[in-house]
Amino acid sequence: MSTNPPRAVFVTRESDYQLLLRRHATREKARFFLETRGQSLEQIEMRHACFLSVLQAVRAVVPAQWRQAEVGRQDLDRFLFGPEDIVVAVGQDGLVANVSKYLSGQPVIGVNPDPVLYDGVLVRFAPEEMKLLLPAVGEGRFDAEHLTMADAKFEDGTCLRALNEVFIGHRSHQSARYEITANGQWESQSSSGIIVATGTGATGWARSIMEATGTHIPLVRDEKAVSFFVREAFPSIATGTNIRAGRIDASDCLTITSRMNEDGVVFADGIEQDFVPFNWGQRVEISAADVSLKLVVQ
Repeated sequence: MSTNPPRAVFVTRESDYQLLLRRHATREKARFFLETRGQSLEQIEMRHACFLSVLQAVRAVVPAQWRQAEVGRQDLDRFLFGPEDIVVAVGQDGLVANVSKYLSGQPVIGVNPDPVLYDGVLVRFAPEEMKLLLPAVGEGRFDAEHLTMADAKFEDGTCLRALNEVFIGHRSHQSARYEITANGQWESQSSSGIIVATGTGATGWARSIMEATGTHIPLVRDEKAVSFFVREAFPSIATGTNIRAGRIDASDCLTITSRMNEDGVVFADGIEQDFVPFNWGQRVEISAADVSLKLVVQ
């Protein structure tokens, strides 16, 4: 067991104000852009200032002997997490999903900087709770929920991990051609893509599909299983629609073989730009991952 003090790693993402500045270069150009559309920069600046204040307050209560680091969502794939790290995601629920694929058992604390904006399903702690919570987590005095993740494994060894869902389909979300094997059944299909969701993801994209189709596949967040949903399957002389949704237990996997000549993709947790190409002949197997996310709940 390591004797090194913990390191608090704060995970953030760019605010709307920062994104506007990056796009328009200066504050005045951003203001002009918004005002020509009947919008105000002041409210966006206030939210940005509020976030910075929360981040500063949370970092200020880190025990003095601990180390600290901060990483933006856009740099997570280049950041090296250590075994002593305690990860603090400050922002919306999606940040927890963004960082989850880069961890191997480190505890994650979600801090909600603005309850008016963010639901707080995964970022459930208020900033003022961190003064007592951080030392407790550092000493191992906490309760955690072990959230099941999904793995999309390719034949070349590539593995794409997701906390919420994996999307398989065409890059433009138009008709995708593929072969699907699930629970002993096989079918050639054409659809607008497949969603494979965990119990955590069942409250997001998968939920809207279930509500629209009247299909309900219950999953709890720590259950070693995933569910899949075929979006708008199209029947034709060469494609079927019998396999529309189902549950994949821990001992099994969903297998998809691409029949797309170009622009086939697989991506995780809604990050479309972080995709794996999925074109003719490529095969991917999606299942519940062996690794789970350790989310601090108390």
